[in-house]
Amino acid sequence: MAGHIQDRWYKTESTAGGKAVRVKSDRHGVGMRYRARYVGPDGTEKSKSFPDKQKRLAEKWLNETAADMARGQYIDPRAGRITFQQFAEKWVATHTTEINSREAAERRLRLHAYPYIGTRPMPAFQPGHIRTWLGGLEKSVPASSHRRIIFGTVSAAFSAAVDDGLITKNPCQARSVQIPKPGQPRVTPWAPTQVLTVRAALPAHLRTAVDIASGCGLRQGEVFGLDVEELDYEGEWVRVQHQLKRIRGKYVFALPKGGKTRSVPLPRSVAAALVAHSKLNPPVTVTLPWRTPDGPPVTKSLIFSGAGGSFVRVSHFNDHMWKPALAVAGIIPPAKEGERYASAPQHGMHALRHFYASVLLDAGENIRALSQYLGHADPGFTLRTYTHLMPSSEGRTRKAVDGLFGPPPDHAHGPETAQ
Repeated sequence: MAGHIQDRWYKTESTAGGKAVRVKSDRHGVGMRYRARYVGPDGTEKSKSFPDKQKRLAEKWLNETAADMARGQYIDPRAGRITFQQFAEKWVATHTTEINSREAAERRLRLHAYPYIGTRPMPAFQPGHIRTWLGGLEKSVPASSHRRIIFGTVSAAFSAAVDDGLITKNPCQARSVQIPKPGQPRVTPWAPTQVLTVRAALPAHLRTAVDIASGCGLRQGEVFGLDVEELDYEGEWVRVQHQLKRIRGKYVFALPKGGKTRSVPLPRSVAAALVAHSKLNPPVTVTLPWRTPDGPPVTKSLIFSGAGGSFVRVSHFNDHMWKPALAVAGIIPPAKEGERYASAPQHGMHALRHFYASVLLDAGENIRALSQYLGHADPGFTLRTYTHLMPSSEGRTRKAVDGLFGPPPDHAHGPETAQ
């Protein structure tokens, strides 16, 4: 590292004979005397000023800075002026290409991080600050799974700051910082009678949405964004290539969650229901922006339609159709007069995907195939979510033997009598 110390109180001038002499500068006796200067890794000059009689301190600072560069522990002095909120706001705007993911991360930081740790300079963070923040977060956010997501977003911002050279360590990754536990409740799939009762309680033109959701495992946005071209009746496949998505109150067409398109087997019973539905409710042509509210227009022929012959507005469907159907089925209590239905996040339309998963696992389908049909990026996530629904080994043994020999007649006494 090339560096030197400038003495602002003196300057060098040449005499008439060409001899260099030191003379007092215009700043002599005023302000900081010494300025230590060096060129940082980014190629720009950095400096720090020191008062009179502290030249040795300036030299020590330069030497320590050079040592930090050599060890890879150098931090730009300007980072000391950057607060967590200033850095995180820039980071969250660019850390993902999914606009919904960006907005969710921004909301978590704005509500749960900025008011408590937003004004602290990045290099000033210690693990103790994170522990204190998590302690307060436990009081304001009771659900540990939600706290874990918030913590993950904050930790990701600090990791980005490490990558950018603003800090040397992520304080969220210290051993003394305890990450909130997942606390994910076990999935309890609906019984077939519940699925059928909810289906019957929906408006007639939307009942088949239950068939495709519970029979093919599609997400709600994929169901209401289902295009005629995605149905291969002859080959018995559903090609899930896009979804109907709501962004900042506006609807768009976009790729499925995680950008993961997939093909799902189309059972004949579901195909028959879709054919019958289309005869009574012809597909509607809908044009919406692609991916973002200002994206290019894309036209689809949607299987399911809402009011006015357009797409189904999910928020209206959930509040005015889905929840009343849940109440009819006894899954949630009826709404009191003049009040809205209670929140039931575990009983959203996503419950039909859980039902689909339980049916496939009970039939002996493997986790990898189920993960592919559900559109999960990681089969391990599918396993963690549904492992308790998998048939036990002893149950599979009984099924295998019963399937081979069949039910014995009343007079039989052993498998050798099976036909």
